[in-house]
Amino acid sequence: MIARWFTPKAPDPAHQMAAAQRAFAGGRAAEAIAIWLPLAHAGVARAQNNIGACLIDGAGVAADPVTGAQWLRAAAQNGDRLGQRNYASAWFKGQGVAPDEAEAASWYRKAAEQGDAEAQDMLSWMLCDSEGIVHDHIEAMRWALAAAGQGIAPAMTRIGMLYHNAFGVARDPAQAVAWWRKAAAAGDADGEAMLGAAHLLGAGAARDLVTALVHLIRARRSGSLLAENYHNAARAQMLPAQIEEAEALAREPGR
Repeated sequence: MIARWFTPKAPDPAHQMAAAQRAFAGGRAAEAIAIWLPLAHAGVARAQNNIGACLIDGAGVAADPVTGAQWLRAAAQNGDRLGQRNYASAWFKGQGVAPDEAEAASWYRKAAEQGDAEAQDMLSWMLCDSEGIVHDHIEAMRWALAAAGQGIAPAMTRIGMLYHNAFGVARDPAQAVAWWRKAAAAGDADGEAMLGAAHLLGAGAARDLVTALVHLIRARRSGSLLAENYHNAARAQMLPAQIEEAEALAREPGR
């Protein structure tokens, strides 16, 4: 009988990545890194991203932000959208590289163009509020709409603010309230705060002090700093019975 010699089939990178992800999700970061590292050296972009993120965060390995940023750069340059977003974050936060908001925005844009919702949201925010890049409210609206379409609640709040302040669009209080209502329903505390403010002021929504205070209590409870001044202003205009009603409604399940 003639022996049949063969070369064993190389492990499938997709299966290896899946095994590493299971290990990482199960709290076995060192095991995941042991799988990712050879894949990263072989040029697998998502593995490069994962190694970079672990090095920056010190997950399963001693923190080394400089080397972590280098791996994130490799992932980003290889077209991995998560790598691009994380590399942008490294530039924004100054993790392993000197802080540079313009550089951060350029990488957030690359990830955003690949459909990364969090990058779209962050780019939108930077185009509105960053001190390191030129503001562009029309572009900010474009990316906020893209992120909101993927369920990112802070982007919904930002769309409302753009309509409220007439930044890049015509002022439209009703549209602002509609977006804040969506944001509040999606769990964004600042969206809830602005919805309460709209009812307090009667801007784009019916003036209703009880409804306003319900939303402001909920927003405050969820950590919105925007809610503070409106919350106090609402209470100052209300009768004790109205405050009691609002507090009771805010305690109801789902509120």
